[in-house]
Amino acid sequence: MFKNEILPELSNRWKAIQKEMARQGTEGCLLAGNVNLFYVADRVFSGYFYLPVEGSPFFFVKRPVGLKGENVYYIRKPEQIAEILAEEGITTPKTLMLELDELSYNDVTRLQSIFTPEQTFNATAVLRKVRTIKSAYEIGLLRHSGLLHAACYSEVPQLYKPGMTDIDFSIEIERLFRQKGALGHFRVFGQSMEIFMGSVIAGDNADAPSPYDFAMGGSGLHSSLPVGGNGTVLTPGTAIMVDMGGTFTGYISDMTRVFSVGKVAPLAYNAHQLALEIQSDIVAIAKPGVATAELYNMAIEKVKKHDLLPYFMGYSQQAGFIGHGIGIQINESPVLAPRSKEILTEGHIFALEPKFVIPGTGAVGVENTFVVNADGIEKLTVLNEEIVELPC
Repeated sequence: MFKNEILPELSNRWKAIQKEMARQGTEGCLLAGNVNLFYVADRVFSGYFYLPVEGSPFFFVKRPVGLKGENVYYIRKPEQIAEILAEEGITTPKTLMLELDELSYNDVTRLQSIFTPEQTFNATAVLRKVRTIKSAYEIGLLRHSGLLHAACYSEVPQLYKPGMTDIDFSIEIERLFRQKGALGHFRVFGQSMEIFMGSVIAGDNADAPSPYDFAMGGSGLHSSLPVGGNGTVLTPGTAIMVDMGGTFTGYISDMTRVFSVGKVAPLAYNAHQLALEIQSDIVAIAKPGVATAELYNMAIEKVKKHDLLPYFMGYSQQAGFIGHGIGIQINESPVLAPRSKEILTEGHIFALEPKFVIPGTGAVGVENTFVVNADGIEKLTVLNEEIVELPC
């Protein structure tokens, strides 16, 4: 079912879930979503993962064929799960966790009819909580993704040709990322956000209000996917924000760099420098025990002091955060926002993205991936952060 070398890692994850199950008084946990299946099995498969509050997990597989291992059972329908558990002497759980935020209503009601639990708990919230703290193994995957991410960005200036549109530029960047091993698929929690590989937004398209909860939007090419480039011609004085996802290892690093066609307006340079100062200030004080709201509020006070608040995290529409947790999905915990009650903990990994939108120029600022270590935070996406000037 999985490689032997990953077994200790997976075993620790199962135990962490079981600890939360015991705390909530839940006897069984049944998972079916791709993200959580990848987390508990190190692979995506069609089927179910069942974990009792004590003991070993069970893997109920529909597809693909050929998976083997302890407690791996092939099934045609979920009704067989209860039958197999009974044959193995596993008591039907009176309290059951299901991914209530991710499964369809029909899936939930069908599984409830099979197990008939007295109470159903939300496994989505539990798994998102457990996944927040990354192990050394997971940090290693994100560290590797960060290295590849930065290596790709270092080649971006070579892809630019005068007269390009943002879409032309994006296509070349996407090709580069795929050639370097990017998987391409951006996993996002929730049904209200979609994106393809990332975004390249130029000029005033950066100020296009987005229906999605991203720091920067862009109108996109079609109303069915209103995010990213829209065909803006890259003319002199235009700022280009490249925000492509580091989808190299199953764990997503996040990184933004800004390029410009020739020089941009002085206000844009000033705002960009302030973004770098905000990042530096946060790096100086962020460590385990620090509240994420404190980091957000510190950034806001600095922006106010420099009279740049109208441009911070958007212009026509402003985002209410400056950072977010990342991992298997791009929007995990913790969130750096004013009403967040989260406290930085060793093993947290988050993207910090202080950004500004300057009308007539575009978006400026920076985004990097950080891991929270015992004594501070460490940047995993290391590369020049100044605005890189491209030829007119």
